[in-house]
Amino acid sequence: MGKHNLKRRFIQLFCAALYNANLEGFKERTIYKGDGKGVCVPGLHCYSCPGAVGACPIGSLQNAISSKSPGMLFYVLGSLLLFGVFLGRMVCGYLCPFGLLQELLHKIPSPKLKKSRVTKALSKVKYVVLAGLVILLPLVLSIKNGVSVPSFCKYLCPVGTMEGGLSFAVGGGSFAEQTGVLFGVKLGILAVIVIGAVFIYRIFCRFLCPLGALYALFNRYSLFGVVTDQTVCTACGKCRAVCKEDIHLPGDHECIACGDCIRHCPVNAIRRKNPFVKRKDDKK
Repeated sequence: MGKHNLKRRFIQLFCAALYNANLEGFKERTIYKGDGKGVCVPGLHCYSCPGAVGACPIGSLQNAISSKSPGMLFYVLGSLLLFGVFLGRMVCGYLCPFGLLQELLHKIPSPKLKKSRVTKALSKVKYVVLAGLVILLPLVLSIKNGVSVPSFCKYLCPVGTMEGGLSFAVGGGSFAEQTGVLFGVKLGILAVIVIGAVFIYRIFCRFLCPLGALYALFNRYSLFGVVTDQTVCTACGKCRAVCKEDIHLPGDHECIACGDCIRHCPVNAIRRKNPFVKRKDDKK
C-alpha cells in the first residue's frame, strides 16, 4: 500500500471512530440524543447506531422533506451543499465508514467482477434511488397520508440495518419480538451487499447509494478532488484501467478521488485540485 493510500485509510478509520464516539451507547444499548444529533455527518452513518454522535444526511433529508419545515429543509440542504461544494465524492472515498467496510471486504481473496458496460449502466441506479426513495416517496406519502416515512431508511438502507437494527435486535431480549418480516428482508439485503462487496468493489456505493449520487452532482465543481488536464491527456486509458470505479475520466461524477490514477498517468495529466491555486483547467 502506497503512502497516499495509507493516509486515506487512516482518515477513513479516524472518521469511523469519530462518528461513533458515543462509546457508552454500545455498552448501555442506547441512542445518543445530545446536541450533536442536530449536525449531519458527511458520510452515510445511521442516526440510530448506539455510537452515533451525529445525524445521517440522507435520513435528515427525508425527514426534512416530510416535515414541511422550510427551516429544517434549508438547513439539511445547506449542509449537503457545503459538503458537496467542498469535497464532492471525496466524502465517499475518505469520510464514509460504510465505504471503508466495503473496501476491506473486497480485500478478501476471491474472484473479482471486472468493470463493464453492465456495471457502468448499474451505476446509474443510485440516481433512481435518490429521486425515488429519498425524495419522491417521502414527499408523496407526507402529502397523501400526513405521515413522515423515511423510505430509503425503512425499505433499503443496509447501513441502518447493520448499525441500528442489528445493534438492538441481537442479544437484547427476544429476537422475534423485536423484528418483523421487513427487518428480515433488510437483513437479506445487507447480506447480499456484504457478500457482494467481496467480489464487487464498493457494490453499494457504486450502484445504490443515494448520498454518492447527490455528491456526484458536485464533483465537477468541488474545491477538492482530482481533475484531468485535457490539454495534456493523451487518452491512453490507463486511468480508467487502474480505477475500480465506473469513471470515464478522473474527476467525473463517478470518481471518489482516491488518487490511484495519479501515479499511473504516464504524462502527469491528472492532479489534485488546489482551491488556493486557480488554474483554468480545474473545471474540465
